[in-house]
Amino acid sequence: MTSYDTVIGLEIHVALMTESKFLCSCKTTFGAPPNSQCCPVCLGLPGTLPLINEKAVEYATKAGLALNCQIHFFSRFDRKNYFYPDLPKAFQITQDAFPLCTDGFLEYYMDEQLVRTAITRIHLEEEAGKLIHSGPTIVDSEYSLVDYNRAGIPLIEIVTAPDIHTPRQARLFLEQLRLLMNYIGVSDTKMEEGSLRCDANISLKPAGSSVLGTKVEIKNLNSFRALEKALEYEERRQSKLLDRGEAIRQESRTWDERAGRTITMRSKGDAPDYRIFPEPDLPPLNLDPAWVSLIKVSVPELPLERLKRLEEEYGLSRYEATFLVNYRDFGDLFFELAEIGLEHKSIVNFLMGDYARLAREHGHMAAKRLAELLQLQAEGRISQNQAKAVLEELFSCRLSAREIVEKKGLEVVGDPAALQPVVAEVLDGNRELAARYKNGETKLLGFFVGQVMRATQGKADPETVSQLLRDELAD
Repeated sequence: MTSYDTVIGLEIHVALMTESKFLCSCKTTFGAPPNSQCCPVCLGLPGTLPLINEKAVEYATKAGLALNCQIHFFSRFDRKNYFYPDLPKAFQITQDAFPLCTDGFLEYYMDEQLVRTAITRIHLEEEAGKLIHSGPTIVDSEYSLVDYNRAGIPLIEIVTAPDIHTPRQARLFLEQLRLLMNYIGVSDTKMEEGSLRCDANISLKPAGSSVLGTKVEIKNLNSFRALEKALEYEERRQSKLLDRGEAIRQESRTWDERAGRTITMRSKGDAPDYRIFPEPDLPPLNLDPAWVSLIKVSVPELPLERLKRLEEEYGLSRYEATFLVNYRDFGDLFFELAEIGLEHKSIVNFLMGDYARLAREHGHMAAKRLAELLQLQAEGRISQNQAKAVLEELFSCRLSAREIVEKKGLEVVGDPAALQPVVAEVLDGNRELAARYKNGETKLLGFFVGQVMRATQGKADPETVSQLLRDELAD
């Protein structure tokens, strides 16, 4: 069997989180009744004129800056002409010859290796409507219904260079891209609602060859899993064809999740001539460099920058830092607690533990309330188990951590003089076991500690108890 190199390029459509559509004032709210958010402009009725949404241009520029692109102060809109039921005007307003952004890149980790994928271009365009198919997929449906609420929503299309080499890398790239879009606040990236969609181009070539193979496009991949599985399937399918000496047909395919395979949609040879020409109803974009500079200042700390800062400045492990990066609200809370002066490892352990479960159920808590709880634990006033009990109370009442500790009498007993009688009583009631400990069964220390903790209703300081027991049993 011949060995092949896989070559993958992605085209990602990101719906921008604007309140109104790209070229009209219709709302963009998801889930509205079908065809209730339409107007003559987004339906392409005769005599209507589009007007560019400035916020969409701002968000597209912000995305380009975050992806290290060159921002072109001059860009132009074009008409891409084709007929399809979800396109009411029979053309799409997009940017072809003069896109807004070019020549960028995104860096991300594959295991411990930092890799870079080039971004060829980012351009603005309008969304098409939504087809609701009668069957599971377009290819096995008897009919489709059309909802034009989505028609005209502003999109950016992000096109990568063909320098992704495994399905897993494609998935990692898309996950990092989605995270970055969330950080800069230009899209909600809800794949289940169509806010982030991906088309993948994949080809195989003999290992080491500089000649690219025939590429196949996989359309409308709407989950990370679908992207990875569809590319894995295509690798196997194309490899088998090439091994048999058969040619790869250039075509568009779709992913059938139930069957776990890609299915032919149409041959690229049958694709229409889009007859692209400059959009006559929209002027070119001429961006003010000062305006672009203001947008650049608004770009926040990005995921990879935050990851490095958490590792280098705060001494966190890759696993801990990745958690705080992937869940940005947890990361923000970590920084607030760290500024108060709490120990960094104890903060992240706390956030990744019981707090994570409770926060996902009830929402996040103010850093000030949590800081008081962590300070009580750091001072040795309460044990770890007591801290868990206090945390549960914090989510269900308005009392502070100190007030809960005082009200419930949870404060740790660490005074040796107060614990000495309890230790003596436990040893007196277990003389046989104490003798066995003195004869070398030192593992029994845990039993004695547990008995003291039980007798004090968990209030005793375990370290103090352990030391008192060792002293008594050493006699």
